[in-house]
Amino acid sequence: MGPWILEHWDTDGTKSFCSNGSRAALAIPGAPGEAQVEVLSNGERILLRRRDREVGIRMPEGEGFGLCAVPIATDLPAGFGWIGNPQLVLKVPSVAAVDLPAFAPPLRHHAAIHGGTNVNVVEVIAPGEARIRSWERGVEGETLCCGTGCAVAAAWLAHTGGPSEWCLHTAGGEDVSASLVPEAGGAWRDLWLSGPVRRLGRVQPDPSLQP
Repeated sequence: MGPWILEHWDTDGTKSFCSNGSRAALAIPGAPGEAQVEVLSNGERILLRRRDREVGIRMPEGEGFGLCAVPIATDLPAGFGWIGNPQLVLKVPSVAAVDLPAFAPPLRHHAAIHGGTNVNVVEVIAPGEARIRSWERGVEGETLCCGTGCAVAAAWLAHTGGPSEWCLHTAGGEDVSASLVPEAGGAWRDLWLSGPVRRLGRVQPDPSLQP
């Protein structure tokens, strides 16, 4: 049997890889029942695993994935990475003090980044523990938790002298955990992001959406 195939659409109608959307898919009726599932999500090869009430995702890895040079000048410590979508991470003294609707859009639409980028601000509060807020393209606003942003933030923090396991406090009030094996040149291996997944309700698709 081949991988489970998923596609994610952003609210603006574009399609891009979404790690939290992929994790949440294991909570829908008809999802595969195995503890670990091979998935092709918007063309990216990932793994999903169940552990109690959490679902973990092993992020895409290999050639083309990882940290690279930050394409813009910034006064803040910053990292940039490709994880199936682009992620800019900036370290700030306090995420709560950032006026994200004013701060993020000029970076999200910066001319030096073709197609734009997600923007994440991160505040390290202890070794292996940080707060994070994210502004996502496609949504064009702050979201409660950007899974790919959390993963790239953890990878960048690990590559810049931090530990390889992180607990990230998200804007939604729930924590996610990230762990990885940092590799040379900004690459990663076994980059896992895990967090709670629960079903909030049921919707009935419009008949026009049925195959």
